[in-house]
Amino acid sequence: MKRTAVLLPAVALAIAMGLSGCDIGGSAAPAADVEQLAPGADVTGSIIFWHGYGEDGAEVKTLTDVVIPAFEKLHPGVTVTPVQIPPGDMHQKLVTAAAAGSLPDIIRADIVTVPELAKLGTLVPLSQAMPDFQDFADTMYPGPLETNRYGDDYWGLPLDTNTKVVIYSEQGLEADGLDAVPATLDELKDAAENSKDGTYAFAEGGAGGWNLLPYIWSNGGDITDPDYTTADGYLNGPKSVEAIQMLVDLYKDGKLPGIILGGTGTGTWDGVPSGEYVSMVDGPWAMPVLQGAHPEVDFKTAPMFSGDGGSIGVVGGEDLVLTSQSENKPLAAEFLRYMLSKDAQLAMGEVGQLSAQSTLADDMSNLQPYYADFLTQLETAKPRPVTPQWAKIDDIFAKQIQLAFQGTISVQDALDEAVAQIDPLLAQG
Repeated sequence: MKRTAVLLPAVALAIAMGLSGCDIGGSAAPAADVEQLAPGADVTGSIIFWHGYGEDGAEVKTLTDVVIPAFEKLHPGVTVTPVQIPPGDMHQKLVTAAAAGSLPDIIRADIVTVPELAKLGTLVPLSQAMPDFQDFADTMYPGPLETNRYGDDYWGLPLDTNTKVVIYSEQGLEADGLDAVPATLDELKDAAENSKDGTYAFAEGGAGGWNLLPYIWSNGGDITDPDYTTADGYLNGPKSVEAIQMLVDLYKDGKLPGIILGGTGTGTWDGVPSGEYVSMVDGPWAMPVLQGAHPEVDFKTAPMFSGDGGSIGVVGGEDLVLTSQSENKPLAAEFLRYMLSKDAQLAMGEVGQLSAQSTLADDMSNLQPYYADFLTQLETAKPRPVTPQWAKIDDIFAKQIQLAFQGTISVQDALDEAVAQIDPLLAQG
């Protein structure tokens, strides 16, 4: 998943969940207090697995007809019960179940929810509980792994991941008179400024962090410091301001379509096939849809437009987390390990789920050739700030960016004000 619903404020959610004795205040329990979940345990019993795979989709069918039966065959007598929950409903389900003491054993959680759930004490710190945690961590791309870090511990492991790259077509290049898709932000700016009437060198579909952070990062800017304690000097620093200023200037000059602010206009999935937009920045889910709907168009991928910071994409995806309320943590841990096995990862890769394990990059590319550029991008892709406050921060970011695009205030003033609102949130941990 790219995004997640906004969770309730931490204090209200803690009350609703009835976490007496469980709220760790952002720090992991001492290692001696954490149940050790050794690999290869002689597991028995049953567990419940909550996930947000699309209902009746290929992912659900593979999970229920292939992956879970294979795991149960390895461990005769055990039962894994999958429960499909629409992603938009997941946070309310978590609130209700936690308050009732009926959380499932294991959850496929959107990456941006993990730090908040960890802070509230609903999760098992896997880096303490699993003796083989580092064996799995060493196989992961850094960005997806980072989404599980909160405080001194890791509270999950990446199950599937994604990022965004440039998607374009040869027909679009020809329509705009370009020999090649722009490779750098400077080339992008030049191409956009010189686009033919009726065409755009690129289109961006939103003004939130998911959309615009790759431009900031690639230009050499950032949103916070590495420990997510302050945005001052980062989000409002010169390289971040410069990246947003480029986009704002193009928008004001009519060289960037208005859909970046959610206005009317051709969507990216229609504009790229038609040639109205030469390129867009999007995820791996776009390719099979575009290829299926427009077999006459030669869609191609390229790395995110690079700048002083390199070519940096944004990390999306889901993590596997074990809940502190689980009454069968050994079985839940074994299921987690199996979900990260090569067999399970490739089975889900067949239906569009990109593995977060860099060690499986060649295997994944063999499944779908278009995976290759996304996997390469994951080598440098960054997560949105891994903090329980991200949903609020993203809302502030988007609102201030929109004001700058609308010309209400300057880009510098917009980002200064964003920092003034964001830093108190980061101080809450």
